[in-house]
Amino acid sequence: MLNEPTHPSDPTWLTIVRLLRWDKPAGRLILMIPALWAVFLAGQGTPPLPLVGVIILGSLATSAAGCAINDLWDRDIDPQVERTRSRPLASRALSVKVGVVVAAIAMGCAGVMALYLNPLSFALCVAAIPTIVFYPSAKRFFPVPQLVLSIAWGFAVLISWSAATGDLSPQTWLLWGAVILWTLGFDTVYAMSDREDDLRIGINSSAIFFGEKAADAVTLFFVGTAGLLMLLGYRLGLNWEFWATIAIALALWLNQSIRLHQTDIPHPTYANIFRENVWIGLILLAGMIAGMLF
Repeated sequence: MLNEPTHPSDPTWLTIVRLLRWDKPAGRLILMIPALWAVFLAGQGTPPLPLVGVIILGSLATSAAGCAINDLWDRDIDPQVERTRSRPLASRALSVKVGVVVAAIAMGCAGVMALYLNPLSFALCVAAIPTIVFYPSAKRFFPVPQLVLSIAWGFAVLISWSAATGDLSPQTWLLWGAVILWTLGFDTVYAMSDREDDLRIGINSSAIFFGEKAADAVTLFFVGTAGLLMLLGYRLGLNWEFWATIAIALALWLNQSIRLHQTDIPHPTYANIFRENVWIGLILLAGMIAGMLF
């Protein structure tokens, strides 16, 4: 099940860890992966290690801020959703004041990391802030809020690529498009797990927008991701190691599509597919690095 367990006796620091989702590494990694794709591809497989460290720490801080901001927006909605009702702000294990302070500290840490970057990358960090702050509100008025999240995810590509090269090339936008489609795919899967609760509450999601065609939409998103990555690999002249990992990713995405097209989908399937995409992203990262170096 996707339900989040209750932790009635957790100390405050551990409750803050749960607010930041640091107890659930899959969600942190799946934001970090596109940033690493970008910095290694832009850096031709060997970007400066300090820059890689900044990208990793920056993505962790940004993800933490995003989680806290999300839960502040949704503190009155989350108690009505089975999967999220035990989140610290929803369950009132933490106060709104603590949530605001934690979000501000996390955003401040991300800002400190951004100071290491060049002016273009820093400007892109600033441009990403509205998508991070207002994404959680999108579900109240925008029919496909996962698209807003995808755009926020896409900034990880733009920031990291420009940090490594000082500019944005046509190849950057191919990777950006692939990340937009990939994020739409795996987050639509995640939204499918909450579809009944979201319909009852009256909030939007891509799973509701696509309705009975949600599994078809996810399949198209993943196929589009693979197509753009293959075009990128061709443009960059990546070696066979990259193409081998693309084949693995396509096979795994096909398997996920088959499972999502089942008549009666076991509820754990949605969370499993989300986590599997973390491994797909890491496999592709390994292929990108190897395809550049060998």
